[in-house]
Amino acid sequence: MKILFLSHKFYPEIGGIEVNSEILANQFVALGAEVHLLTWSEYVGEKIFPFKVIRNPDLSTLLKEHRWADVVFENNPSLKLSWPLLFFRKPHVVAIRTWISRMDGNLAFPDKIKLLWLKKASAVIAVSEEVRILSFAKAIVIGNPYRSSLFKITNTNQRTKDFVFLGRLVSDKGADLAVALLKKLHETAGDFKRYKELSLTIIGDGPEKERLIQLVKANNLSNYVHFTGMLQGDTLTSCLNEHKYLLAPSRWKEPFGNIALEGMACGCLPFVSDGGGLIDAVGNAGVVFERNNIDSFYEQVRELLESPEKETLLRLNSSGHLLKHQPEYVAQLYYDLIFKAYNSKSI
Repeated sequence: MKILFLSHKFYPEIGGIEVNSEILANQFVALGAEVHLLTWSEYVGEKIFPFKVIRNPDLSTLLKEHRWADVVFENNPSLKLSWPLLFFRKPHVVAIRTWISRMDGNLAFPDKIKLLWLKKASAVIAVSEEVRILSFAKAIVIGNPYRSSLFKITNTNQRTKDFVFLGRLVSDKGADLAVALLKKLHETAGDFKRYKELSLTIIGDGPEKERLIQLVKANNLSNYVHFTGMLQGDTLTSCLNEHKYLLAPSRWKEPFGNIALEGMACGCLPFVSDGGGLIDAVGNAGVVFERNNIDSFYEQVRELLESPEKETLLRLNSSGHLLKHQPEYVAQLYYDLIFKAYNSKSI
């Protein structure tokens, strides 16, 4: 089966779609498919992939690749790459990886075009139940894979650090809420003296970094909050492995939230905000609190800190939950749908 894989962005760019495209394309090849990947992302390095990568395709190349394919897989709607399907009418599977709407939930003209495009697809996949409900009700929900070869437990000793935040330092990600949580825990320690020693590591970079540094200083938390900047690869894995809990207090409704899986795979129990795909990302192995509500955040964290039995149960659940997000497991679900579309032309 010849799969034309469409990914608006791809390696070396960093992001959820880019990472998932590489994971799935690799696995499709392992399952026996011939894969050509089209992307607009430029790259002049030496990294070699087990599939053909075609960057910045011109009109002739676009038409040639669509003619070549048995089936087209669109990893998030990318009409500038997929429009030749109007003429070639090949089986077509689309994965929705983010909201098809504006930030306020309204539909602009491009969003309406994408929704019409989905109706023409042989099958549509949503990365979370929330994305399915809000974007395309007939979609099949398949959660994201994570890079299990990278994110894993490497530290079996007692962990010496408490909370870790991982993400771009922008207001939507809620790193300031993680700082506010630490301050509240320190202030309300009471008989729990160790709360005054709880620490926070902030991994990431972005326009909010300086404001966060000033917020930490203003709250007299400089001895308890450490900024690492952006970390990648084994360095990131090692850092996560030093911590007990991952904080994901996103103000934005995350379509999924791979950081929860990555932290969990490194042995961090995740606390995540509700109202999006983070709920799916943690399943029965994490704690959910009300989005943008510091009191709910605090209560859920404190309840767990004072309930070792609950923490033990959640940690026991993590291995089973992570199995459902292994690259091989997720890719097989995708591949089965793509193969069915290839055989039947529609699902």
